[in-house]
Amino acid sequence: MKQLLLLFTFSLILFASTDAETLYLKNACNSCHGMYAEGMGTAPRLQGQKETVLFRRLKDLQQGKTRTAFGSVMISFAKALDEDQIIAMAKYLSTLKTTVNEERYESEYDPAGDGGS
Repeated sequence: MKQLLLLFTFSLILFASTDAETLYLKNACNSCHGMYAEGMGTAPRLQGQKETVLFRRLKDLQQGKTRTAFGSVMISFAKALDEDQIIAMAKYLSTLKTTVNEERYESEYDPAGDGGS
């Protein structure tokens, strides 16, 4: 019985993560915040932030509260999320981690450039 409960709990956690990841990609969050929520340009890093901070921030955005002019873009995205989705997204982003793969960047970088872009 204990093993069954453990398996069920693990399945729920895995499903919530996968569901939140799908939601993150479906809503094109990655287009501004990066594939791993590492932040890009004016879009802040979300990965590894405290779950409670992410949850509160999404709730504030749903109410139209933002800290910057760029944040106003996020209001419509946040309003489209229901309570369960906000919880799942906050949990997903708070546990998301990436490491820099220096080798990958070296292989993509060509010092000669592309001839003028």
